Amino acid sequence: MNVAPITLEGEYVRLEPLTQAHAESLIIAAANGDLWDTQVTIIPRPEGMKDYIQFALDGLAQGNQLAFATVRKSSDTVGDSGGTDQIVGSTRFYEIRPQDRAVAIGYTWLAKSAQRTPVNTESKLLLLTHAFEEWRCNRVELITDVLNEQSRAAILRLGAKQEGILRKHLILPSGRVRDSVVYSIIDDEWPEVQARLQARLRYSADHRVAVKDSSRG
Repeated sequence: MNVAPITLEGEYVRLEPLTQAHAESLIIAAANGDLWDTQVTIIPRPEGMKDYIQFALDGLAQGNQLAFATVRKSSDTVGDSGGTDQIVGSTRFYEIRPQDRAVAIGYTWLAKSAQRTPVNTESKLLLLTHAFEEWRCNRVELITDVLNEQSRAAILRLGAKQEGILRKHLILPSGRVRDSVVYSIIDDEWPEVQARLQARLRYSADHRVAVKDSSRG
């Protein structure tokens, strides 16, 4: 497993290696919906963004994290006529364990305007494809707050399997002691998960074409 900065690109989204140069754009993205006010996802406030990024860069240097800025491509906007790409969030590989051919995907958040769009679906497809087809992973883990119903539902829609709950797993900045739910996808399940994600993207593409056509009508 070569843990080195890489850009992953699809039709709707580009995942580019996270650097301190993304700090201001990520602050703007997090402000879209006041994401730092959520109680179920750790999203840094403006004053903590550089430390958040530095933690990821330190993890890269240690070989156990590979973080990305999530860039929504202008083609993902219905009716777009030549707009600009926009940084809308972040995601990363973490707990990278080459000896076990295993990795976790997490630290994922999106600006409110990018939620319920193809961005998250394609981001997961890009990350999982890299994990299973480039790194040849045996398993990919996804871990979320037991109270984060939106995240839990989204992970299940991927085709991941719930494995259990880690009780009193983390202490959040708010002081709340968090239970975490662990899900996984293993290599045997990847073809089915891949087909499911591709079908969802095709549906999104067809729907967006229909919306564009009706807007011209």
